[in-house]
Amino acid sequence: MHYNESAENYLETILMLSKTLPVVRAVDIANELGFKKSSVSVAMKQLREKEHIVVSNAGYITLTESGRAIADMVYERHETITHFLVSLGVPEDIAAEDACRMEHVISPESFEALKKHFDKKC
Repeated sequence: MHYNESAENYLETILMLSKTLPVVRAVDIANELGFKKSSVSVAMKQLREKEHIVVSNAGYITLTESGRAIADMVYERHETITHFLVSLGVPEDIAAEDACRMEHVISPESFEALKKHFDKKC
């Protein structure tokens, strides 16, 4: 499962917002990412067309099964890479920033190896 970085970031953001907000709307995503609402609306249209999200008549955004799978994958990568970098002594804010970039480009094989190595150390 590899999608473009932008789509992965939007799906991960929807997942994270859904954990703290009763409903997720485009304005919430725009505020979280610091994007214009019009840019988010274009991205939501693309994600809806790819059937990764559903948008209700009231504008509430929900992940579909495929969207949730992608968001979960990206979130797991982000969390694992962040924890790994922190365990190496990287400050948490820098580790999270670096993980945000790395989560999109690391191969499944390298990520699995990283997880196995990290799991052995914990």
